[in-house]
This record gives sequence, structure tokens and C-alpha cells, in this order.
Amino acid sequence: MSEFAKSKNTKLVTTKIINLHTLESFISERDNFQNVFYMSPIPKVCQEYPCILGIDEAGRGPVLGPMVYGTAFIPINEQMVLEELECADSKALTEEKRDQIFDKICEKSNKMGWAVELIAPNSICNSMLSRSKHSLNQVSMDSAVGLIKAALEQKVNVEHVFVDTVGKPEKYQAYLKSLFPNLNIVVAKKADSTYPVVSAASICAKVTRDHALKVWNFTEGIDVKAYGSGYPGDPVTKKFLIDYCDPVFGYPHLVRFSWSTAVNALESTAYRVDWEEIDDEEKPPPQTTSITSFFKVANNKEKEKPKKLHEFFTQRSLSRDVQF
Repeated sequence: MSEFAKSKNTKLVTTKIINLHTLESFISERDNFQNVFYMSPIPKVCQEYPCILGIDEAGRGPVLGPMVYGTAFIPINEQMVLEELECADSKALTEEKRDQIFDKICEKSNKMGWAVELIAPNSICNSMLSRSKHSLNQVSMDSAVGLIKAALEQKVNVEHVFVDTVGKPEKYQAYLKSLFPNLNIVVAKKADSTYPVVSAASICAKVTRDHALKVWNFTEGIDVKAYGSGYPGDPVTKKFLIDYCDPVFGYPHLVRFSWSTAVNALESTAYRVDWEEIDDEEKPPPQTTSITSFFKVANNKEKEKPKKLHEFFTQRSLSRDVQF
């Protein structure tokens, strides 16, 4: 797999997804707070013959759940398979139709391949709110680059790449061309409704996100009846943001806490916190410590037991360790 897929924020798996049922099992067994990368087995024809590869995402705008980037690839001389599968813009298809096409894509494993990366909500927010900020567009581009690299490293004979754009198409296309100068790359608006291979990628991404929401495991121990589509305008989602906001600790993993919808809900529901700022002049002078004190060995009574983390942190797999 690619270096991007092997990063510390992404979990690689070897499970084989052959239909919708195994997709749900695959998702439900994963950790919600980790990015997960999956690539289907590579058919020999995709290694032997020049291929087209499409990339699209699902779940860029919602305040709940992961954003999923998907890719599909197929030999140029097998493109009619995509028409037989009725691949079209996933947003123009019903959920039932998308699920049916996804199952058919899995059945065509001897002629085409696909891959997805589930980008966890907390991963998105941490990137956007970190000291060195990483925009949502950059998160998206990184995932797309990782999908292309993964296909190339698995010896897929990629010749043409079609990508649904984020931001300005010409700028994004130039960026991808600088990384993959040997590939013919087209970045376009609404590529998922123009190029069937991008439509196939869109369906893989959309189906994966939809079912990730259906089988979401709330490790926080809360019993949630409904949370809607995840889009800010959904009244069920709005109610969820109010009903399941802890006044001290905020939201469960499902929520993208950097979204303005979540921020506004927090301001009206959670406790207000004011941080006291102490001027340097008011700080007490540092105490003088004898150098010999560093060599004293504390007895058992003096040794402090490590403080136990609050249940909130253990449920979310948070630790005191800081990684750089």
C-alpha cells in the first residue's frame, strides 16, 4: 500500500469485501476514531492492460460521520462494463439502487477494482484545528493522492485519471500532474456525472459512508435512537446535536466538532469556560532548587501512583502522550 495509507492516522486491513453484508461487517469491526483504508483484490487484467481510474468523495459537508474518498479502476477496453452496471452520479440514485450497483461492482472483481478511505470525524477536525492548519481541501487532496499511489503500488496499469474537483479544477489538476507527470489527468466539476468510472468511485464512497453511519458504534456508551443524515439542515441531526451534547466534554466521536453547526450548538448547550491569562510580571519567581535534590531516591511512600484517566478519555482512546 502507499506511504499515505501507511501513515499513523490510517489503519490498513486485509479483509475481503465481496458484497454489502461484508462491507457492513468490515466497518462495524473498525475503530471509529481511526482512518481506515481498504482496497479490493487487483484483477490481473488491471495490471496487464491500460486502465482508467476515477476518484470521488462522499460526506464532505455533513456535521456527522466520516468523509469517504473512493476510487474505481478498470481497463480502457472494458469500459462498457460500467454502462452495464448503470453507474451514474450517486447523488442522483436512490439508496437502494446504489446498494445494488455496489454489489454488482463487487461481482465484477475479475474485471475492475475499487478502494475507499474512511476519514474519521475527529481526524478531519484535528487537521483543521491543529496549530499548523490543514484545510478540508488539503485533507481531500491527500486522500485522492493516497488512492492513486496505492493503485500504482499494486501494479495497476493506470493511464488516465479522472477526479471530481475540490476548489479550482485547473489548480488541482496542476497539483496532481506535478506528482504524477506520467499520467493523463483530468480534474473537473461534476466529474461523477460525466465520467462513468468516477460515478463508480462515487457509488463506492457513498455506499461506504451510508453504511458506516448505520453501524456506527458509540464507544461513549450512549444509546442513540436516531441522528438523521448528518447534514446541518436535517432537523433530526439538529436535535441530536442538542440532546447528546455533554455540557462539559461536548460530543461523541460521530460529530465533527469543528463545524459551525456543532460550535453553535455547543455555545447554547454546553458550559461556558473562561481561561484566565496570567501576565508574566505576575508570575512568582522560580524557586531555587539544590542540585543534590535531583539525586535523591524517593521511598515508596513518596512515589506517586499514576492518576487514573477519567472514563471519558478511556472511552475515546485518549492518552496523556503527545505525538509529533
